[in-house]
Amino acid sequence: QVQLVESGGGLVQAGGSLRLSCAASGRIFSINAMGWHRQAPGKQRELVAGITSGGSTNYTDSVKGRFTISRDNAKNTVYLQMNSLKPEDTAVYYCNANAKIYWWSSKEYDYWGQGTQVTVSS
Repeated sequence: QVQLVESGGGLVQAGGSLRLSCAASGRIFSINAMGWHRQAPGKQRELVAGITSGGSTNYTDSVKGRFTISRDNAKNTVYLQMNSLKPEDTAVYYCNANAKIYWWSSKEYDYWGQGTQVTVSS
């Protein structure tokens, strides 16, 4: 089994910064894509940023230029640096990873963290 543990959420004023971390552990052969999603009250969960094992990234339009996703493959860890935070960034942020757990199979499994709250006050 694979576990994802997030950290770094909290309360920050508008214009401030936070850095989220997510470490994957357990029965991992390899991890392909990793990403951060968020869900605000009353809204659907949305992809915020994603990164492949090769380092290619993508962002939702509302965070481009403010958020940066990165990863340390040796540590199976993904980060989300969030700058110039806005009240509309307030949400529970979830880490996600697509991992192979068997060396003999190409099948990837989808894993999620428990979520970390980010609250931006105006």
